[in-house]
Formats: sequence, structure tokens, C-alpha cells
Amino acid sequence: MTTTTTVHVLRHGEVHNPTKILYGRLPGFHLSELGRQMAKAAAQALADRDVTHVVASPLERAQETAEPISAQFGIETDSDVRLIESANYFEGKRVSAGDGAFGNPRHWWVLRDPITPSWGEAYLVIAQRMFAALQAARVVAEGHEAVCVSHQLPIWTLRRYAEHKRLWHDPRRRQCGLASLTSFRFEDARIVGIDYSEPAAHLVATSPSARTAKGA
Repeated sequence: MTTTTTVHVLRHGEVHNPTKILYGRLPGFHLSELGRQMAKAAAQALADRDVTHVVASPLERAQETAEPISAQFGIETDSDVRLIESANYFEGKRVSAGDGAFGNPRHWWVLRDPITPSWGEAYLVIAQRMFAALQAARVVAEGHEAVCVSHQLPIWTLRRYAEHKRLWHDPRRRQCGLASLTSFRFEDARIVGIDYSEPAAHLVATSPSARTAKGA
């Protein structure tokens, strides 16, 4: 008999980032008040689902996004380092057009290879660790549903990997908004469908800072 399982991969909500740096894996970056509202919106969107397992990246913003979901279902949030943000050379730097690190010639050598990419963790490495985390969550929640809280680039890379698409891409074309859900439907260990939704879209629309958030 085939076992059906769904793993929802949730991007965290808006982060408090007044200096507008690319925060990456840096500690101390928490959800903004709007980000907490986004997390609650995601939890509400999952309220009628059969969620039995919640796991998150160890970074504060991911753990805080998981909190209302875990509370809603009365379960603890597990941590999985494989869900962490990707490593990036520009972490801690401003990367805004015109006034950021991209405009400094001494950094240009890092941008030499957009396919691997040369400025951070290789797309294939991201895809493989995220896929392993996805499958681990599926096993724990087998026959039910799980939520994995992660970050924009890892989630988008995982989706492209699962869809057998090339991993390098235009960052402006990522379908992975703040507090969005990319849901992987399984029959046994095989992915049979991927759905996407944005339960916090109405909140993003009210916040210019959310639309241009740095890091993921």
C-alpha cells in the first residue's frame, strides 16, 4: 500500500535588519514584529493540516517562525543544520545597488563564476543537504505532514533540484516569498507534486522593507 506524506518547506518571515546588510548565517537576527505576524499567518494556513513534525534551521529567524506552528499543534520544534542558510562571501556587507559591496572592484573577483557559484556555497551542495533534510522529515512524519523552516536560496535550490532543473538561476525570478510554503507531496519516498502558496502575501504587500529584505 502506498503511503502519502506531505512536507511543507516554509521560508521564515521578515527579519529586523535596520542596517540592511546581507545577514546570511550571522547570529542575532530576529524576526521583526511584521515577521512574527507572517509566522502566525503561515501557522493559520496550516491549521487544518495533519502536521506531526516541525523542524527548523538553527538560525533565530527560522526557529521563531516555527514557534506558532509548534504551539498550534502541541509539538516541539526540532533543529536540523541541513536547513541552514547558504554560506556567502558577502555576509555582513551591504549589497544594495549603487552603495554596496558589488560596486567595489576589490570584490569583483568573487563574482567570476555565477554557475557554481564562486561567491558562496555550491548550489549542488545546498541541494543535496536540503534534499536529505526533506527526506528525513518525510520519514519522521510518514503518513502525515511535516513543516521544515528554512531560507530563500536553499528552498529555491531544493525545488529546482527536485524538478530536475539547472541549479544556477536569476535570483530575481525565485518563487519563494517571505513566509511562503513550498509543499512537497510524496508517495512513499517519491515526490509526486510540488505546490506553492503565500499565506502572508497580504502582509508583504503592506511593507516596502519586506519586499526588499536582505538575506534569506
